[in-house]
Amino acid sequence: MSTSASSSLSEYSSCEISDALIKLGLPHGGHIPDIHMFSPSPASSPGARICGPAYTVQMVLGSDNSAPKLASHFVDTATEGSVIVINVPPYVKNAVWGGLMTAGAQARGAIGVIISGRCRDLSEHRALTFPVFARSHSTLGQSPFTRPSAVNIPVVIQPQSSGESEFPAVTVKPGDFMVADEDGVVCVPTELVEKVVDLAKRSREVDEKCMADIKAGKGVQASFKEHRGK
Repeated sequence: MSTSASSSLSEYSSCEISDALIKLGLPHGGHIPDIHMFSPSPASSPGARICGPAYTVQMVLGSDNSAPKLASHFVDTATEGSVIVINVPPYVKNAVWGGLMTAGAQARGAIGVIISGRCRDLSEHRALTFPVFARSHSTLGQSPFTRPSAVNIPVVIQPQSSGESEFPAVTVKPGDFMVADEDGVVCVPTELVEKVVDLAKRSREVDEKCMADIKAGKGVQASFKEHRGK
């Protein structure tokens, strides 16, 4: 993967990237459902987004004595320029990310965090303008509910909302590119980045033509037929 391809990925929205991944045969389009932007506030920071390689963290239940324990805090080993991706056991009610972790992540040069779980200390993240994406938030901290067990391993993020049992899980590998904005979160496998950029570029050009015709009153169906071929 070239450096130019990875930087070009940041030019496209999560929606454009998901469309490209669907065309490439990923049934989930890279989308990790029900994770939303909590910091910065979309109202105060329109267009806020992150794009960078994943540094993965696997959490386990605090009662799990069989899982390994980390020698260092996972924030202290995050790599510069990375997006920290935290996978949490489903349906736990405590947060796994707070204001002190945001301060530590910024000091390490991480560019944001994506949590399949909960965060807390929203005002602190927003004051530091650090991007935080999560399923929800909580007043409860990690202990004694959960703890980190492994970093930089593939994590399998399952959908957790009712009615989505058939939606496929997304596996995030260390170094996969994470794109997150106010529309949602997408994981782009490293080996597909260049193809995604190429498809997203072509689709954007088509959509710009559709938009111009629709605004001119040509109609959605006629515009789609002319430019999308359907």
